[in-house]
Amino acid sequence: MKHSPALSPLLLNAIADRRDDLVALTQDLIRIPTLNPPGDNYLEICEYLDRRLRGAGFETQLIRAHGTPGDSDAYPRWNVVARREGRAGGPCVHFTSHIDVVEVGKGWTVDPFGGLLRDGKIYGRGACDMKGGLAASIIAVEAFIATYPDFNGAIEISGTADEESGGYGGVAYLAEKGFFSPARVQHVIIPEPLQKDRVCLGHRGGWWAEIETFGEIAHGSMPFLGDCAVRHMGAVINAFETSLYPAMAARRTDMPVVPEGARSSTMNINSIHGGQPEQPAASTALPSHCVPDSCRIVIDRRYLLEESKESVSGEILDLLEGLKRNRPNFDYAIKELNHVIPSMTDRDSPVARTVADAIRAVLGKEPEFVASPGSYDQKHIDRIGKLKNCVAYGPGLLELAHKPDEYVGVADMSDSAAVMAQSLASLLLDKTT
Repeated sequence: MKHSPALSPLLLNAIADRRDDLVALTQDLIRIPTLNPPGDNYLEICEYLDRRLRGAGFETQLIRAHGTPGDSDAYPRWNVVARREGRAGGPCVHFTSHIDVVEVGKGWTVDPFGGLLRDGKIYGRGACDMKGGLAASIIAVEAFIATYPDFNGAIEISGTADEESGGYGGVAYLAEKGFFSPARVQHVIIPEPLQKDRVCLGHRGGWWAEIETFGEIAHGSMPFLGDCAVRHMGAVINAFETSLYPAMAARRTDMPVVPEGARSSTMNINSIHGGQPEQPAASTALPSHCVPDSCRIVIDRRYLLEESKESVSGEILDLLEGLKRNRPNFDYAIKELNHVIPSMTDRDSPVARTVADAIRAVLGKEPEFVASPGSYDQKHIDRIGKLKNCVAYGPGLLELAHKPDEYVGVADMSDSAAVMAQSLASLLLDKTT
């Protein structure tokens, strides 16, 4: 790794001078409602980023991820990749941010797509996760290039689709096409909201599955003539409560996962559906009287570096098979929906050390090395791109992600932009610069 240059007042001033631009850029991004699902306005935000980055001297590509989950003519999965070459050879530093946001949900007191600036915070769906980080990376790159136009190597910025639903129409697709190969890119920073004084080295694994229990339909007044699938599912959930959850809670990882509760294995029951479909909210119809013959749940099992996918799925299967042996008429089906292997970068990797040094230089404090409780696009850069030298670093509080009244602090974005710019200086400038 190159010698870290001293912190440049010129570079810090270039970031500070762009504060109003940072705010306006973040607001513009929030005001493009890129909801996923279904995948709204991906092309609009990619075209916005394309114009912005071409104006900063980047060569850009708009790339549609044809055939990926969710891609259709109604909701095409668009990505933008921009690259700017330096004056001489050297490594490429790539900042990649996802453009999609989750559903709004209830409980907002401000317009979720208004980009309100109040008391030094910008509010909106995606403000924290992660349009604030995307804006901070663009400001960092523009300030760096303005201060050091004769840098070596190359800088890339990408805005990618579908991270909130697995990233298959975004970073996974780009990695398959070679955009994250070690021959093209050497350092990757993902501006996810892990806080401005933290370097995130990776994330836990995830295994998602649907479990269905079966019964026999009958008249609700004579349930003994049928077999209630919801009661069978109740037995599954009871087995989770009495055996699986205590076993998971007892496991601890050496990964520096935050918050503390995520240092153990966890599982969330995402949804449960049994019996008749729910009527529309406006309906006044009464339910019919039937014993449900099917009940389904979706589980979200997050697992540790010390566990394997086979042990995680096997544990669920063993529990279900035990019920099948011991509970009369119990039968089930299970279907895997998705799987993510845990990913971890070494804290002594070049990009991790560089960002940590930049935090010390800019913020004057010791950085914290952490891992994320949930997965993000590092998994695809690692597994498909075969590029290990990747970390997440960006502004915002992880606890605000997907919450009502989500916000990002302007000062945090500005500080993070300075850290990113200082990281570029360390990686792309000569020792004498």
